[in-house]
Amino acid sequence: MNDLTRQQLISENVLFRFLVSPDHRVYRHLLLIVSIGTVLYNSPSVIASPTTIFVYFIVLFYVNMYVLVPKFLFRNKNLEYCLAVISILILMAVCGYFFNPFNRENELNIPLFSFLTLLLLAASSSIKLFQEGMMDKQLIHDLEQSRTYAELEQLKNQINPHFLFNMLNNANVLTKTNPEKASQVLMKLSDLLRYQLYDSARDKVLLTSDIHFLEDLLNLEKVRRDSFDFLISKEGDLSGVQIPPLLFISFVENAVKHNNDATKSSYVNLYFDVRNNELFFRCVNSRPMLKPVNNTGGLGLTNIRRRLELLFPATHDLHIEDDPERYSVTLTIKLN
Repeated sequence: MNDLTRQQLISENVLFRFLVSPDHRVYRHLLLIVSIGTVLYNSPSVIASPTTIFVYFIVLFYVNMYVLVPKFLFRNKNLEYCLAVISILILMAVCGYFFNPFNRENELNIPLFSFLTLLLLAASSSIKLFQEGMMDKQLIHDLEQSRTYAELEQLKNQINPHFLFNMLNNANVLTKTNPEKASQVLMKLSDLLRYQLYDSARDKVLLTSDIHFLEDLLNLEKVRRDSFDFLISKEGDLSGVQIPPLLFISFVENAVKHNNDATKSSYVNLYFDVRNNELFFRCVNSRPMLKPVNNTGGLGLTNIRRRLELLFPATHDLHIEDDPERYSVTLTIKLN
């Protein structure tokens, strides 16, 4: 978000709070009363009795705003509201016939009086409808934010058990074939879980911490598989960059899961580059000679696509290349 957009949002929020917030109600009413009084008491050549007109306008304004509009317009009773306005105009005309506060020569000026009454009713109705619309808009925004946050938490919670299930299954296999390696796997798994329980509980984590988490994960896989190798390349200024936690785990987990090959060595290469306020990530993994029957990305990639849509709706680009010999995922994210 650039500085101009941020300033516009701040200005809109200040105006919104002044017009809608109950904390500023007194100031809004004072501003209204002073404005109407200033106009009336500065028109002595037109208005013979400004005090009477002032009381009439104030009463009309608040009766319309707090009685007629909520009772009729908010309930879609437009016909009843129109009848109420017509009744006010008739009552005003009858009273104006006997007393004309606008002209010192006591010449009846009901059309002008009617026009000003309708103008005041329209203004107070517009203000009340605007306040109600802004409050409804804010409520919808809060509900959407709450729903988005709940969905993100659900997606993140789906990633953790999925990853844990795979690692525990690997450790279970190793307990039968190589107990020493199984012990190493469980020790490294405890470090990974510590990261998930503490660091990933925050909204943002350091990019370097997440990369270290991925490095532990790949080292864990290397202990389990002798014919596996990996490379992590880091370029640019990664220090201080913060990202949502566990953002890349699904890509890496998917790469590890689908590159197991008993006939040749397999690899997973990760590339991280931060420059020009953009984060570039690439995950490349080898493909096995014999492809598994179920070669889909599964739950992990489905979740990460949805998380990216929620976290970076218009500031990310995800590209996947599926070649016979390798599988490549490229993700570019614009940093704030």
